Amino acid sequence: MGRIAAIEVIPVIGPVAAADDLDGTTDTVIVRLTDEAGLTGIGETDAPPHVVKAFLEMPTAHLWSRNAGEILIGADPLEAVALWQRLYDGTFWPGRRGLGIHAISAIDIALYDLAGKQHGVPAYKLLGGARREKLRPYCTIFPGMAQGRPVEALMTEINRQFDAALETGFRAVKMEVLFYDLVTDRELVNLIKRGRKMLRDDVLMAVDFGYRWHNWHDALWVLERITDCDIFFAEATLQHDDLEGHAQLAARSSIRIGGAEAAATRWEIQEWLTRGKVGVVQPNIGRGGGLTEIRRIADLCELMGAEVVPHGWKTGITSAMGRHFQAACPAAPVFEYISPKVFDSPLRRELVFPEPTLKDGWMELPTAPGLGVELNEDAVERWRADR
Repeated sequence: MGRIAAIEVIPVIGPVAAADDLDGTTDTVIVRLTDEAGLTGIGETDAPPHVVKAFLEMPTAHLWSRNAGEILIGADPLEAVALWQRLYDGTFWPGRRGLGIHAISAIDIALYDLAGKQHGVPAYKLLGGARREKLRPYCTIFPGMAQGRPVEALMTEINRQFDAALETGFRAVKMEVLFYDLVTDRELVNLIKRGRKMLRDDVLMAVDFGYRWHNWHDALWVLERITDCDIFFAEATLQHDDLEGHAQLAARSSIRIGGAEAAATRWEIQEWLTRGKVGVVQPNIGRGGGLTEIRRIADLCELMGAEVVPHGWKTGITSAMGRHFQAACPAAPVFEYISPKVFDSPLRRELVFPEPTLKDGWMELPTAPGLGVELNEDAVERWRADR
């Protein structure tokens, strides 16, 4: 099969109606790998687009600070695991964490897309094959940031998105309650109960608290009062790096505690599992190491009796890799899926195609080679930000 002949890093910035509302779906950075026969593979990361481009295009300084293209050009895309290690070693000096691992993630995803296309198989087969017969996505319900808005307006939007999600076919949702100081903890309990009543009993519901609390006592007070809401897991309860607080909360709450949204690599996740004691880890595939590393993280979670539900708030590229990840990983009960029919982001709606079919809460396993999505070149040219 053809070796890698070119790497292109494309910053993309879509139309922004209200940046606070659209969050991470307003921009992305695409890595496109092209082989000798002209086949392409794409990946993305959730990081500042121009900074990622500069990082990947920087010239080689020495063994621990290498240009990504020098590592990739001439390589076999099927050797994603070996290339991951070479990229990881080659970015030791400028940043093994943070931006470095974000950039590696985008490349890694593009490698699986390209290798799948070269060999005519879906990406999940390169991860070891399907471990389930169908896929279960959950829809994130995000009413927008709370600043300057009355709580009732936010609850009205949550209700609208709940209805849209159910009509689209979802049977699992995550309610974002990023209300912060607009409401007291007691009022927040009542709002979550209202949200649960908006849904059918057979709909799985998680809650994202947006790092609301600075101590586990306050978080526990709220969680103890919503146990009758049948919450699947509680995301972002405490400050992200408060592992000791997460451990205290996990030991006392009957609701699964999620965390590690901004964590990267199996070594950081191991800390979340051993010190933080969380039951659900949520690294972003496009930030935490790509499909290669998230697969390793899933194996670690399976070994330690935890579940992995990757964060996936970006474009259709991220939504596509979530499908392949869940297909190959038994420790992933659901995956985050941003539906353009529920959350209207132009970049999410137009950047890639096609959109998979969702029926009664389930998606079929992907059958197309690679990630199974293609770039809308018109959208890329319209929104690319490097020209």
